[in-house]
Amino acid sequence: MEKIITEIDSRGVAKVTLNNPSKHNAFDDYMITQLSNAFTAIAENSDVRLMILASEGQSFSAGADLDWMKRMAAYSYEENLEDAKALAGMLKMLNEMPQPTIARVQGAAFGGALGLISCCDIAVAATTANFALSEVKIGLVPATISPYVIAAIGERYAKRYFMTAERFDGNTALQMSLVHETVEEQQLDKKIEQLVTSVLSNGPEAVAAAKQLISKVSGEAIDSTLIEHTCEVIAGIRVSTQGQEGLSAFLGKRKPNWLKD
Repeated sequence: MEKIITEIDSRGVAKVTLNNPSKHNAFDDYMITQLSNAFTAIAENSDVRLMILASEGQSFSAGADLDWMKRMAAYSYEENLEDAKALAGMLKMLNEMPQPTIARVQGAAFGGALGLISCCDIAVAATTANFALSEVKIGLVPATISPYVIAAIGERYAKRYFMTAERFDGNTALQMSLVHETVEEQQLDKKIEQLVTSVLSNGPEAVAAAKQLISKVSGEAIDSTLIEHTCEVIAGIRVSTQGQEGLSAFLGKRKPNWLKD
């Protein structure tokens, strides 16, 4: 059985599914490699306009697989370092995907699963989902996922949940901005499809440029260099083929050519 399944529909929507439900989609080094391969293939596929990260079964992901943890316990420092770099590399790849990414979250999302959620651009969870940064309970720390989780929830929430390992529900995840929206579990697919439709209705190049713009601008000082960059971005996209088509369609009160009837 494949633990990672990738599907791409006719619209250019890719769906990457964690498919290890008997272990609550807990991941190991093999799954990390498979996720890295899937993300690389999608990032390099110009026909893909959006990616959904989902999972099969009751849980989004219970974090690290117990058998993998047993093996890690016997690793040397050097082996642990290489193992951690593989996970860190996969997370960085997901965080920097050129296409928009949406996390579909149900059930348990523990430990490293919060890294996956935080790396996605948009996250929607079932109201019944439950979360935990549980690493300190077993004497570890959420190190490789920390840059992404802290970027999502902020330092203040991170201090509490990194150190207490408390479980929290979907409403709390929403409050701390780990997820953007919570819905009843039976409504998850409908909400995801609404978001997909919204993204696909927009200019593909503009969506990609908007994502790049956020990465470039976030955290930067508002100085002459940054202002010049933002001016160059809008000037460039205005004169691009897609920018011209979008403006022409808007002024002509017609659909742009990226919208199919």
